Amino acid sequence: MSPVALLRPAPEGKPPETPEDDVQLTLRDHLIELRNRLRWALVWVCVGFLGCYHYAERIYHFLMEPVLKALPEGKQELYYSSATGPLLLYLKVGLWAGLLVASPGILYQAWAFVSPGLYRKERRAVLPFAAIGTLFMIAGALFCYYVILPPAFEFLLESTLPDVKPMLMMEDQLGIVMTLIIAFALIFELPLVLTFLAMLGIVDSKWLSKYRRHAIVFNVFVAAVVTPTGDPFNLALMALPMMACYELGVLGAWVFGKKKEPELPESGTA
Repeated sequence: MSPVALLRPAPEGKPPETPEDDVQLTLRDHLIELRNRLRWALVWVCVGFLGCYHYAERIYHFLMEPVLKALPEGKQELYYSSATGPLLLYLKVGLWAGLLVASPGILYQAWAFVSPGLYRKERRAVLPFAAIGTLFMIAGALFCYYVILPPAFEFLLESTLPDVKPMLMMEDQLGIVMTLIIAFALIFELPLVLTFLAMLGIVDSKWLSKYRRHAIVFNVFVAAVVTPTGDPFNLALMALPMMACYELGVLGAWVFGKKKEPELPESGTA
């Protein structure tokens, strides 16, 4: 059982296009199907969490590597403020990593719930976008980890006074790292989102180019909110990739956007 879209009128001379599963379901059937899909998604999350919690300490040290390398030689240590700090921290790491590992299973459950209600053309469009979107998200996370985090933490720690010694807390540094990684993973989805909207005819390359200046101001504002400090260096580290993604989205909208049909001249009457 799965949700079914309403039938749409077909052009003259063609049979109406119907979803794959043309069965009329009641609201109760939809709720039962949704409950089953959510149950399996929760199973995937639990399996991912249990598997990743076993390696939570290794994952945490991997995430903290840019922070530790930026600390002075011989003082590459992080601290915690309560006895339960490390345990709660590793639980959080295991949960985030488990969600990432379980994401294919979760997405499959979502797809299994909605796909029978989609038309064949819609299903063909969704699957490539989902695959490309996953690759873009991974690319954004890797770009943040290997390109953004090392110089960002080096700048932050070198900008302190000479007589001030850093004593970084585990929870705070994990929050900064995870915030930036998630932010860049979402930023790298921007070209795909703009291209998809252009394919639907909601926006086009001309409209995106017209509001480029507004996009620059918005990107700088978002970068100022997300970055741990308001200094120009960290601001530029996030704002410039955001603008690059926006320009890539403009290009994608120009190449793959929905083409407007030329208006036919009105025929004169005798």
